[in-house]
Amino acid sequence: MSVSRTSHGTIVGVWTRVHADTDGFDICDSMLSHHNQSNAYTLPMSGFLGRGPRVSEEQKKRIPPGQYFTEKWPVLHYGSVPRVDLKTWDFKVWGEVDNPFELDWAEFKALPRKSLHTDIHCVTRWSRLDMDFEGVAIQTILERAQLKPSARFVIAHAEQGYTANLPLGVLDDDDVILADMADGAPLTPDHGYPLRLVVPKRYFWKSAKWVRGLQFTAADKLGFWERYGYHNDADPWKEERFSE
Repeated sequence: MSVSRTSHGTIVGVWTRVHADTDGFDICDSMLSHHNQSNAYTLPMSGFLGRGPRVSEEQKKRIPPGQYFTEKWPVLHYGSVPRVDLKTWDFKVWGEVDNPFELDWAEFKALPRKSLHTDIHCVTRWSRLDMDFEGVAIQTILERAQLKPSARFVIAHAEQGYTANLPLGVLDDDDVILADMADGAPLTPDHGYPLRLVVPKRYFWKSAKWVRGLQFTAADKLGFWERYGYHNDADPWKEERFSE
């Protein structure tokens, strides 16, 4: 997909590959053409998702404004899926920490495990409820890294140069994990195999796929999609889709 910004503030995305049920660089995993002023999507989401399933009153309360309920895990694909060799894969933690470290795949898998039952919400307007992830609680990483008082933000670094930024207060939540499994099975390559960040309280582009490291910083730095006009905070309940 090529991305450009016009003189009128329009951000344009042109898809080179689209998969209805399968991800790339997350804008959950997609980026849709939109205009900063109108916030009007150009992709017909009802056609993309098909006829939606019935939604109970309890479920409606868990779906943020402007979202559609789906039982699928939709993906709009941007870029290629990286090929991963677990023999050479590693995960790095550095920056404003007293104990920077690296883990290979066997060392990561040996860390204490955590299961997470949650809902996820994409900026492209779909929500999937009752997902199950398994992986390592972010607190396990934070405790090992021994963050300095100056650490206030984190940049998740993923394959192919993708980044996603978060305040430390958002990252350090009891529902944030580094997940290697979803719905009882290892992540598929399209959904971030072997490892992705899961941050349920933010639009899902913040949940970087194919994550390879966390850099802790004193100052915030915009991530990949934020540099193209997406909202820095990305709270689905406030509909923080695009920056002004």
